[in-house]
Amino acid sequence: MNDRPHILVVGAGIVGAAIAWHLARDGARVTLVEAGEPGGVATRRSLAWINAGWGAPEPYVRLRVHAMAEWRRLAGEVPSIRVAWTGGLLWDQPPDRLRAWAARHAAWGCAARLVDRAEAARLEPALASPPQLAVHAPGEGAVEPLATALALLADARRMGVGIVTGRPALALGRQAGRVVGIETATGALAADLVVLAAGAGTAALAAGAGLTLPVADPPALLLATRPCAPLLNGLVLAPALHLRQDGCGRLVASAGFDGRSDLETAGRRLLDDLRRLLRGGAPEPEQVVLGRRPIPLDGLPIVGPAPGIAGLYVAVLHSGVTLAPAIGRLVAEEIRTGRRDPLLAPCEPSRIA
Repeated sequence: MNDRPHILVVGAGIVGAAIAWHLARDGARVTLVEAGEPGGVATRRSLAWINAGWGAPEPYVRLRVHAMAEWRRLAGEVPSIRVAWTGGLLWDQPPDRLRAWAARHAAWGCAARLVDRAEAARLEPALASPPQLAVHAPGEGAVEPLATALALLADARRMGVGIVTGRPALALGRQAGRVVGIETATGALAADLVVLAAGAGTAALAAGAGLTLPVADPPALLLATRPCAPLLNGLVLAPALHLRQDGCGRLVASAGFDGRSDLETAGRRLLDDLRRLLRGGAPEPEQVVLGRRPIPLDGLPIVGPAPGIAGLYVAVLHSGVTLAPAIGRLVAEEIRTGRRDPLLAPCEPSRIA
């Protein structure tokens, strides 16, 4: 590769933006290509919860905890990024699993403790019926996902990153068995290295080069209410929904979507659950949308050089918001130096080859 290679990053969601930003900071020539608008698709419809992970193996938890620290570093380098370190109250699992989760994460050095009903009520007085048992994770937080991605993109542009939007990548360009760029409806874009960070679209592009990525994109329902007075002190992870209050006062609730009902019906059901959760109910909804979450089938990120395909690097992961600053830095370092950080061990693409 050249001393100053030209790297093409496909996908301008929070993961692609973080990778492009770190590559540019390290001196690479970078072009970022997005099929739609800046900020991508999944990012703008994310709850944007920054957390250590539930039910994950220890190496992956350590990567996520590292990523939480990386958010503090990145916010210091890009002052327009704001992270709300509010902590989270979790009881979306049965009591025995909550106890096991708290014990396991405490043993791994994560800040997490069990709390009873009285303590849960003190932490979140707006709850109509506080749980008998919950886990309080004081180190967790959230960002405004689209605003954060746009802040990274603006700073990346300042460092010389070319940002092309509204131009879908149709296929990978190949020459002599090597990926040499992408094909678009308006022509080819050449590069020394292509980084696929296109969320759910990554699998289809990789398949064109012979790489099968086992990735699902299950839908999730996201409801935002009209702004209201402060109700929550932190994130709330209840059995029926996950909830936070954003910087404008909107309650933002997320839940799975099974497709058995239409969006309007599912939105009303989620609003009913939200109103039952909170003392005094909740404001009227301002928006109800469906998001798609790119999730590798084994639950672990797929990040690294594509096995057996020169010129291609892949990065598909969930949670993109939690991991973005760590993945951005670690990917940029691996591309620049050829050395892979041990923190990326759970993400090795060769496991799916």
